[in-house]
Amino acid sequence: MADSRDLLAKVSDVSTETEYFSPIPNGYKKGKCRYVIVMGTVMSGLGKGIFSSCLAKLMIDKGLKVAPIKLEGYLNIDSGTLNPFRHGEVFVLDDGMECDMDLGTYERMLNLDLSGANFATSGQIYSSVLNKERHGDYLGRDVQMIPHVTGEVKLKLRKLAMDTDADIVFVEIGGTVGDLENAFYIEAMREMAYEEGPGSCSFVALTYILEPKTLGEQKSKAAQLGIKQLMQTGIQPDIIACRCENPVSEQARQKISVFSNVPFERVFSMHDSASIYTIPAMLREGGLDFEVLRMLKIEDRINLRKERTEWAKWCDFTDKIGKEKYDITIGITGKYTSVRDSYASILNALEHSGIALGCKVDVKWIETTDLTDDNVAAHLDGVDGIIVPGGFGTRGTEGKIACIKYARQNKVPYLGLCLGFQMAVVEFARSVVGLKNANSSEIDQKCEHAVIDILPEQKKIEGLGGNMRLGGRDIEIKKGTQAYKLFGKKDSVRKRFRHRYEVDPKYIDQIEKEGMIFSGKAPDQPIMQVLEIGDHPFFIATQSHPELTSRPLAPEPMFTGLVAEAMRKRNPEENLPDAITAAKKVC
Repeated sequence: MADSRDLLAKVSDVSTETEYFSPIPNGYKKGKCRYVIVMGTVMSGLGKGIFSSCLAKLMIDKGLKVAPIKLEGYLNIDSGTLNPFRHGEVFVLDDGMECDMDLGTYERMLNLDLSGANFATSGQIYSSVLNKERHGDYLGRDVQMIPHVTGEVKLKLRKLAMDTDADIVFVEIGGTVGDLENAFYIEAMREMAYEEGPGSCSFVALTYILEPKTLGEQKSKAAQLGIKQLMQTGIQPDIIACRCENPVSEQARQKISVFSNVPFERVFSMHDSASIYTIPAMLREGGLDFEVLRMLKIEDRINLRKERTEWAKWCDFTDKIGKEKYDITIGITGKYTSVRDSYASILNALEHSGIALGCKVDVKWIETTDLTDDNVAAHLDGVDGIIVPGGFGTRGTEGKIACIKYARQNKVPYLGLCLGFQMAVVEFARSVVGLKNANSSEIDQKCEHAVIDILPEQKKIEGLGGNMRLGGRDIEIKKGTQAYKLFGKKDSVRKRFRHRYEVDPKYIDQIEKEGMIFSGKAPDQPIMQVLEIGDHPFFIATQSHPELTSRPLAPEPMFTGLVAEAMRKRNPEENLPDAITAAKKVC
């Protein structure tokens, strides 16, 4: 009689004659792809995405094809309506999928452009199952969590593996083991390992080692209990990554090893690091990359020559961390400043540009709710550059306008992102063009001059989010402008968007006549996407979110330009390169 795992691999159609149910996409070859599954214990927010992306980076360096996926437990279809206070920034992929900020970590670390196929929520999984039930796809069977919901999860992973031709799919399950909403994901992973066969899946448990200051020693009991809870689900971890402020002691790792049946060399100390970009070296030095290759039996697929080349490039980048010659302070103005994850991509983009230019970038968080023209100078004291980031709603917008006015009048390097672009137009219209009551219709629907408004064709689209411009779009760059030179004299660049308000075309000529230049626009449409002010050392804003496409080895030109001009402002006595020269050198 055939092994049950072989039977499962062949079942692609629903049948009422068998209890085996595991949908397989047409063309899927069992055994071609391996799976690394990363789960958390003790508490969330420990860095599952960082660990997973760093390990995946080491595999890519070895010439393997990798596809990451984040499985979220919440019922939202995507992350678009989540409050940044609760869940960090909303990361937008090129195809318009609004997702978890961990997808940004994967894109940056792996230098890949991901899609909606790399992100799933419980809402997506349940919706797909219910739609199939309504269409009769289950042939009258009673639809249950097992096998149908878990089957849908496995189907999504196998489709991703097949469509990307991946050697390894890295699966990150959000939250922690024991969360009710994650139970079906964990069960699906247990089934996956059973169906794919021995050596097909490697399970990683990310845990937390407590280090109470009153005790003066590391405590592993909470970690042990969390791992026990995972093992009770039928999953035996292969690797345990121990998060801690300081390096985890050998004794604590021994306790974890004995308790969990995990070999000591696979119990890894993932202690705090100066930068997440140094963590791949920690994993590599610990030998975890080859431990995974051996467990998955794919050592024969690696390309050691490629690894040497790629690792040399990465080390050239990381060797600069902590050795910066200059330092600057960038003020980030916003209303989510109490939660740093709300601006994770901006912080990463500044770090990329700073490292490339040999400059340590410190951030001064500026809450704009109570800022006015009278007190803005005091709040911006000591700031070498200003970023006004994206956001929604009315709170804090007048404070942002005050910051923009200060930057424009005092020649402080300025970068506006999305809402920062819109408020720059409003400030210029008020202060320079003379439209005293200029505003955005998002903020004041009855304002006399709505220089920022929803365009007529967008107003026809109904539903929350339905009239948003989402995802990657081309920007046509005007020749001879600062933006044109900053982007390496390219006629067109591609950036990602997440907004629904635009510059009203009827005000464009009036605004440009007074000195603001719209240096980037949508092809064949009167939609302005980049602006600059000619007599300012660096005053650029964009409707897009360029921070989403910055990479460690390929910094984003707008951020590089901001950092370069801020360096010049801080060090006027030195002959430092200007924004365009700096961008040409490192971007």
